[in-house]
Amino acid sequence: MFPADLVETATALLASLRAKGLRLAAAESCTGGLVSGLLTEIPGASDVLERGFVTYSNAAKIEMLSVPAAVIDRHGA
Repeated sequence: MFPADLVETATALLASLRAKGLRLAAAESCTGGLVSGLLTEIPGASDVLERGFVTYSNAAKIEMLSVPAAVIDRHGA
């Protein structure tokens, strides 16, 4: 589904995080979940990918991610 170069980069990212004992959470907006989709295409990603959020509306960003409304008002989503 994704281009081979993106899968290769994502695989390297997961390997690097795994080697460091780190986990990843993604908060996406305009990508509509494509980053999480890319990562979950890779076998074994679940040991690194903790969770993903698609917060497209400003209300979702405020409610689910605790982004201050003033920040969105000042800088945009």
